[in-house]
Amino acid sequence: MKTLHRIAAALGMAASTLMAANASAAETYPDHPITLIVPWNAGGAIDVTGRKLAELLGKDGLTVVVENVAGASSLIGLGRVAHSKPDGYTLGLATPSLMGAIALKTTQLTQADFVALNKVGVDPLMLVVPKSSPANSVEDFVKLMKTKPAGVSIGIPGANNVNQIFASSLAKAANVDYTDVPYTGGSKVLMDVAGGQIDAGVVKPSESIGQIKSGLVKPIGVFAHQRIDALPDVPTFEEHHVNVFPYGDMEQVTYLVAPAGVPQDRLAKMEELVSKAVNSDAYKRFTHDHGMSISDVHGAAMQKEAEGIQHTFDTVAPKIFKVK
Repeated sequence: MKTLHRIAAALGMAASTLMAANASAAETYPDHPITLIVPWNAGGAIDVTGRKLAELLGKDGLTVVVENVAGASSLIGLGRVAHSKPDGYTLGLATPSLMGAIALKTTQLTQADFVALNKVGVDPLMLVVPKSSPANSVEDFVKLMKTKPAGVSIGIPGANNVNQIFASSLAKAANVDYTDVPYTGGSKVLMDVAGGQIDAGVVKPSESIGQIKSGLVKPIGVFAHQRIDALPDVPTFEEHHVNVFPYGDMEQVTYLVAPAGVPQDRLAKMEELVSKAVNSDAYKRFTHDHGMSISDVHGAAMQKEAEGIQHTFDTVAPKIFKVK
């Protein structure tokens, strides 16, 4: 009997020790550097966002190492996040490029492989045209679309993404065809728009504000419900009664993800730290200067938003993209 009591006591002590260790781990997380995977090349809008976030988290005592793992329209980097140890020390930045690949079934990744933590930026895409274009307004461009026999050419960075959805939705609203011209990046789209090689491009403000202010390209309209603070004179298509949301609302959103399985207390701690960073005056200035917007969406609300965008992509894919 004494032996049984000793075993029970030992088991109780072990359980208490394990609980204490778990509690201590929860209290000290994060206690070593966090890897933030940016699944795009260095220097782009998402990379700049990740590095600003890392800088601000550093002011709270965190060491965040930004690692660029580019390739396959973000799938290589996000695949690494999904397959990392679910301890909260490997995070990533996701965009709707992931949703497009999931909808097209060109990846084995699914939304279930990730947990959405915080929204960290929204790029309200817009249409730009060459400075020599006869189009100076939304109405002018719609007219141009209807008068070009072969349809206007619209450049987009990448393919099967939000940019392509908006280009296609604009053509649908005008009841015309158009020519989709994919590029490997926004800078190359802008180069050919500025040179007059294509009629227009769908790009981010952060990519094009410099060219707009230099007079190399003209902004025509914003694919959003509100104007861009950094470019307040550029109207939305909605203001001119052009429906660019025929399949539902769509945003070029960037959000923080963790691999599925990270303990909830660690997720909550990271959400709290990132929420503090995105609500800071420094981050608000950063997003404004880059033509982005930000709202403090995190946890269950961000997860629901990501699932909603995925649903829209699943609906849009058979109508716009080439589904295998």
